[in-house]
Amino acid sequence: MKIVITGAAGLVGQNLIARLKTRPHVEIVGIDKHPENTRLLRRMHPQVQVVEADLAHDSYWQRFLDGADAVVINQAQIGGLNEQAFLDNNVLATQRIVAAMRAYRVPYFVQVSSSVVNSAADDFYTRSKTAQEKLVNQVTDIPHVVLRPTLMFGWFDRKHLGWLRRFMARTPVFPVPGDGCYIRQPLYVGDFAEIIIASLMRRQTGTFDISGQEQIFYGDLIRLIKRTVKARTLLVNIPYRLFWLLLALYARINANPPFTTSQLKALVIPETFPTIDWPGIFGVDATPLEEAVRETYLDAEYGNIVLEF
Repeated sequence: MKIVITGAAGLVGQNLIARLKTRPHVEIVGIDKHPENTRLLRRMHPQVQVVEADLAHDSYWQRFLDGADAVVINQAQIGGLNEQAFLDNNVLATQRIVAAMRAYRVPYFVQVSSSVVNSAADDFYTRSKTAQEKLVNQVTDIPHVVLRPTLMFGWFDRKHLGWLRRFMARTPVFPVPGDGCYIRQPLYVGDFAEIIIASLMRRQTGTFDISGQEQIFYGDLIRLIKRTVKARTLLVNIPYRLFWLLLALYARINANPPFTTSQLKALVIPETFPTIDWPGIFGVDATPLEEAVRETYLDAEYGNIVLEF
């Protein structure tokens, strides 16, 4: 079974390959445009064919879909300040992947969408992921499944909780915006990778909201991480406006900040996402949140590997 994974060197791709490579009779082709992270992917998984390519602009990667049994459309622009980067990675690249799948008669694909399509947030990421899903919904000639995960964490997390955990280790004071009482439903990426694998093996179709099964306040989640990694940093609540200003100032000196004012705005929106019985639908057990946090940060093989931005 030949499976092509786009965005292979990112959070979901790395976790998916680490688990999928153990399956017998599976050939994996990973495509990603990030030079450092694709080199890391090659070094960790020499049995995987890794292709470094920009899906939105390069024109040599399509031939690797020849003979593919399935494609996982997983590339995504998550952070940044340039809207065009979101349109290129999330929309234009997907258009080109669909065209390539049709040219090489790929019989099935998985699209990694996002829970933000149901969100009240309005930013580059939300708008581009919504456009991407609308594009995929127009594909009626290739069976596929659309998966909408909530905020994910796990091995190889270079943004969001992964960055916050590393920041926690470097600073004596860790700021929490406002009172920290913002409900989150973090999804363990290890569980999500198993859901993708189950979809590939079962040829699941339809659209599914894949939320974390447990709800937790953002502040409590930060305290859980701090307790797990035994960080000595002091958690301090600071006013939202001050937090926003600090992020805005940081963005002036860093063209690719790991956390932006738009993401802060999305963080504090009081909303929850639908919770379905995905353990029953996909046959994947949900890892308890505390256990998933321990696996993320204390795993001997992958827990300390950091991807480049």
